[in-house]
Amino acid sequence: MRILSPRAMAQVDARAIEEIGVPGAVLMENAALAVVQATLQLIPEGRRVTILCGPGNNGGDGLAVGRHLYSRGLAVDLFLFAKEGPAGDAGLQLSICQRLGLEPRWVRPGEQDEAWKAELDRSLRESDAAIDALFGTGLSRPLQGCFAEAVEILARLRDAAGLTVVAVDLPSGLYGGLEQERRGELLSPAAADLTVTFAAPKPVHVFADEEHLGAVVVADLGLPAELVESSPGAQEGVLHLLTTEELGAYLPARSAQGHKGTFGHVLLLAGSAGKSGAAVLAARGAVRGGAGLVTVAVPAGLLSLVDAGSLESMTLALPQSAEGTVLEAAVATLKEHWEGKGALAVGPGLGRGEAVTRVVEAALAAARRRGIPAVIDADGLFPYAERCADLRGTQNGEASGTGELSATDDPSGTGLGPLDLVLTPHPGEMARLLGLASAPVSPGERLAAVRRAARESGAVVVLKGHRTLIAEPLGEVWVNPTGNVGMASGGTGDVLTGIIAALLAQGFDPLAAAQLGVFLHGLAGDLAAADGDLRALRAGDLVERLGEAFRELLRGEEG
Repeated sequence: MRILSPRAMAQVDARAIEEIGVPGAVLMENAALAVVQATLQLIPEGRRVTILCGPGNNGGDGLAVGRHLYSRGLAVDLFLFAKEGPAGDAGLQLSICQRLGLEPRWVRPGEQDEAWKAELDRSLRESDAAIDALFGTGLSRPLQGCFAEAVEILARLRDAAGLTVVAVDLPSGLYGGLEQERRGELLSPAAADLTVTFAAPKPVHVFADEEHLGAVVVADLGLPAELVESSPGAQEGVLHLLTTEELGAYLPARSAQGHKGTFGHVLLLAGSAGKSGAAVLAARGAVRGGAGLVTVAVPAGLLSLVDAGSLESMTLALPQSAEGTVLEAAVATLKEHWEGKGALAVGPGLGRGEAVTRVVEAALAAARRRGIPAVIDADGLFPYAERCADLRGTQNGEASGTGELSATDDPSGTGLGPLDLVLTPHPGEMARLLGLASAPVSPGERLAAVRRAARESGAVVVLKGHRTLIAEPLGEVWVNPTGNVGMASGGTGDVLTGIIAALLAQGFDPLAAAQLGVFLHGLAGDLAAADGDLRALRAGDLVERLGEAFRELLRGEEG
C-alpha cells in the first residue's frame, strides 16, 4: 500500500476530478460515508454526536458526516469554526445541512462571543461520540484562538468523561507534513480513538504515536488503485506500507511431494563465548521460518550448547581462539561445506576482531561466487563500520581478506546482483555503518539513513526499530506495521536473521524475504504479546508463534 504525502494526496484528488471526471462533491460524500460507517461501528447504539467542523474541506467532510448521521436518526450538534461560510464543496454541504434544518452553531474566530465554550462542553458531555473535522494534514503550526480552545475542551472531556473521538483524516493539532524532523509533531493536545483517512495512509499515520491517532482506518474513496499507486514520490522518495493482502500472496502452497532438500539449506555463521544463545535463536528462527535444513557453524567450544538449544538444526565446529571467537582457519573448514547451501546468514553473537573480520569477508565472497544470497546482522556488520560501500565490493568480488575461500568451483563466475544481500542493522549499527556522528540513528534520520545505506551497499537494508524500515538500492522504502515494544529485548534480532535466511533459502528474492521476514517477525511478537504483559516477552516466544503468524498472514490474504 502506498504511503502518500499530503501534497501527493492532493494531486491524486486533482487528477480524479480533472482527468477521470469524479466531482469533488462525490469524493467528499464518499469520505463522509466512510467516517459514518466507522463511527456507527464504534458506537452501535449511539444517540447523539457532536461534530467540530473547520473552515476548509475537512470541515466540509464533517458537515456531510453530520447530515448522514442526522438522516439515520441520530441527534447531531454541529459546531462550525469559520469567519464566513465555506466555499466550494464544503459550502455545498453547509447549504444541504441548512435546508434540512441542521443549522450549525457558528464560532467566528476573533469575535468576543464566549458562550460557545459552555455550549460545546455541554454538547460533548451529552454525546456518545465527537467527530473532529477541524483540520486535516495541512496543519503546520500550533492552533490559536477558538481552534486551540476547542481542541483543549475536546481533549479534556475525552480524558475526563470517556468521550469517544473520531478524527477525520487526522486529529486536529498533529503536524501532518512530510519533513522528517517534524513528522507527527504534537502542535496542540490532539488525540482520537479512531482516525479515518482516505485512499492511502499519510506519513503521519504511520510514524506518529498511536496514543494520538488511536486505530487508523484507510477508507476507500472509490478511486482506481492505479491512480494512487502511480502517484509520483515526494522529495523523500516512494514509501509503502506492508499489508497482509500483498504479502500473503507471496507465499506459495507447498507441494505434497516436497522434502527437506526442497525447501533450502541455511548455513548460519554465528556465536562466540558467552553468546551461544544468539546462534541458537537464529537457528530456531531459520527452522521455524521454513528452511528444510539448517547448519550452524560455531566455534568448537559452543557445539554442545547449540546442539542442545536447537535440536532440529545441525552444527559445524569451527576453529576458535582463546577468547572463544572463530579463527581465520575457519575459512578452510567452511570451504568444505558449501555444497547444497541455499542461503548464508552471518553475524548473530559472532564477536569481533581481525580474524572474525577475515572470516566474514571470506564467507561473503564465497557466497557471492556461488550465487548464494546472504543476510548480515549484528557482529557481521561490524567489519564494515564506516565502509558500507565495501559491501557492494564484496558482491563484485573486490573485498579484501577473502583468502583461499575466494577461489571456488563456480566456473561461470556469476556474481550476485544488487538485491542478493540483506543487511539488518539496529539504529546503533546503522550509525556505525554510515560513519554518522550521532549514534544511534535518531528517529528523524531513519528514512534518510536506510535509503543511503541501501544505495551505498547495493543491498536490501532493514533498519530495525519501531516501524521497521526496508529499503532497496533505488530508494523505495517499505514500512512494517507489525511488532511492539515488548520485542525490545535481547535475541529478537537474531530470530529475524534466521527467518530471513530461511526465506532466502526457499527461493524468495532478498526484497521479498526481507518484507515477509520483518512482517512475520513482528506479527509473531504481536501474537505473543496478546498472551501477557509486554514486559515479559522474550525472543523465544516469537519463535514459538511463527507458525501462527504464517497462518494469520495467509488468512489475511484470503480475506
